[in-house]
Amino acid sequence: MGLKDYIPHLPLRFWDRIRFPNKFTRDLAWGLIIGVTLSLSSTSFAILFQDWRRKRAIARIPPRPIEIRSDEIVDGVMGLIGNTPLIRINSLSDALGVEILGKAEFLNPGGSVKDRVALKIIEDAEAQGLLHPHTGSVLFEGTVGSTGISLATVGKAKGYECCIIMPDDVAIEKVQVLEKLGAKVERVRPASIVDEKQNLARKRALEFGQTPLIDPPKSNPEVVLSTKADSSEVGHEVNSSESLVPTITLPELLKPALETKPRGFFADQFENESNFYAHYKGTGPEILRQTSGNLDAFVSGAGTGGTVAGTGMFLKKALPELKIVLSDPEGSGLYNKVKFNVMFDHKEREGKKRRHQVDTVVEGIGINRITQNFSLGLNVIDDAYRITDEEAVAMSRYLVAHDGLYLGSSSACNLVACVRLAKTLGKGSRIATILCDSGSRHQSKFWSDDYLRENDIIIDPSIIDRLLES
Repeated sequence: MGLKDYIPHLPLRFWDRIRFPNKFTRDLAWGLIIGVTLSLSSTSFAILFQDWRRKRAIARIPPRPIEIRSDEIVDGVMGLIGNTPLIRINSLSDALGVEILGKAEFLNPGGSVKDRVALKIIEDAEAQGLLHPHTGSVLFEGTVGSTGISLATVGKAKGYECCIIMPDDVAIEKVQVLEKLGAKVERVRPASIVDEKQNLARKRALEFGQTPLIDPPKSNPEVVLSTKADSSEVGHEVNSSESLVPTITLPELLKPALETKPRGFFADQFENESNFYAHYKGTGPEILRQTSGNLDAFVSGAGTGGTVAGTGMFLKKALPELKIVLSDPEGSGLYNKVKFNVMFDHKEREGKKRRHQVDTVVEGIGINRITQNFSLGLNVIDDAYRITDEEAVAMSRYLVAHDGLYLGSSSACNLVACVRLAKTLGKGSRIATILCDSGSRHQSKFWSDDYLRENDIIIDPSIIDRLLES
């Protein structure tokens, strides 16, 4: 017996069983097998590589400033502020062949984009030791409505009272909401921005306490703060060369005895840089994340200037080719500042001004001076559009009819500007804007047909149809 007779018979392997009629057929078959294998391998590698690149790109997008999950309990009203949805405006997007996206800020608990600002102003003041909750302290602000409502909402949640100074010709429902939130409302005649009435909130904050506590950083606007503690409790000697009332510096504010005394704090939304950073650290990163960086333009109006400056500055740094565009109502000087570097509007001429400061039915945006917040982002604004009252009114009615969106006047202005801008961009472009608040706080003016007719403002939704077709 040979050696092979002692080797056990093993079953044939699969490929040993395969019989090819000739060498050519065998080589062809193996070639196909190897080709398919390599093809599948390269496809898998390409998919893995694309997935790696996508994850890497997503990793570069900043995380949510405030995390909200449907399966979590958020921390009171403050937990509801921010991370608002970015919604597609279907009627405008479909008509133009672009994506017009609106940041639904009206879904914040206080009903507007100003919730972000109110929260940031209060939190920053607390971090600096300027405010302490549940001490009877009062927040003072001059506003046409939304910021006041937001301060009253967030203030109540955090343990502060509110005193709001408002023009007496704003929509009455804003006053009613403020009063329901427990805020004290002082209404004054509309006045120029240089009139002392514009500083009434500042004056009231100083009058609130017996002792002003002022620590103005050299590079920032003055902090206006007062306390009901008297000068002996403050322990500060008043020099005859100083003001008639004592002031102390920030380190002395941290004395425990002072922390329990009520304070009057002027929020100063126009000059307080917390406004800018609320959007630079919140709204901007959210839009970048929600669009995955696929964005061609950002449109916003400006009142205090914090939204367009803060959001625009952040987005411009992340996406250098992005266009930042200002939406400005009639009577405001910001349009001319952006376009021609001159703060002037033709309605400012003698005998041309019907009302005050900004001659428009639009409330919340438009101004005739450069605020500290606006100046921080002025250099990133690429273009501006002037929006008429008739266009804003037409857009608001058009959106209700076609999208079921019931929005306020500044939101309507922003979307008119989006339509105009879209005409200059290519098909498939993406534009994001701010939907500042809903129409519910504009019912007695912007949404009142009687009021508009009395002020000779045309109500004609077909204006938007013609704008889309042009």
